[in-house]
Amino acid sequence: MPKINGNEIRPGNVLEHNDGLWAAVKVDHVKPGKGGAFAQVELRNLRNGSKLNERFRSADKVERVRLEQKDQQFLYESDGMLVFMDSETYEQIELSADLLGDRRPFLQDGMTIVVEFYESEALNAKLPQKVTCKIVETEPVVKGQTAANSFKPAVLDNGVKVMVPPFVGQDEMIVVNTETMDYSERA
Repeated sequence: MPKINGNEIRPGNVLEHNDGLWAAVKVDHVKPGKGGAFAQVELRNLRNGSKLNERFRSADKVERVRLEQKDQQFLYESDGMLVFMDSETYEQIELSADLLGDRRPFLQDGMTIVVEFYESEALNAKLPQKVTCKIVETEPVVKGQTAANSFKPAVLDNGVKVMVPPFVGQDEMIVVNTETMDYSERA
């Protein structure tokens, strides 16, 4: 595995540190008035979800891990575990539903997502950036309401509440950004 300097760590990098696999969540480069510069890195353990704040000087070497990414199709959920199938080998794997956190409602039956593997262990899952949902409840469209940046609340078919522009009505299909959980556009 390649070793990188402490100042080369970027958000999203996966590092082998303290006998565990950690994802860099936030990286701040600090140059104090006295002493050498360092990177203040917030790490999240990929196996148990614990967090750690660590300082890396530019002279420190860390192991950067490359995760293998595979497309997996979502099949079903049972007992808090999500079951996915590899579309090439038809092998099935289970991941904890907690892994997706508050983005879990956007996972739809048959949806293809990217699962990241380290050797043969599934560690992480990424939803598509944009998902199409149907609005089941919102205020009616008001004619002449064209104020900039005025949004109204809406409830989607998966139970998630988002803010939508005033021209979007009930039973319309919209595209939602799964990273920010915001309205993106009409479908």
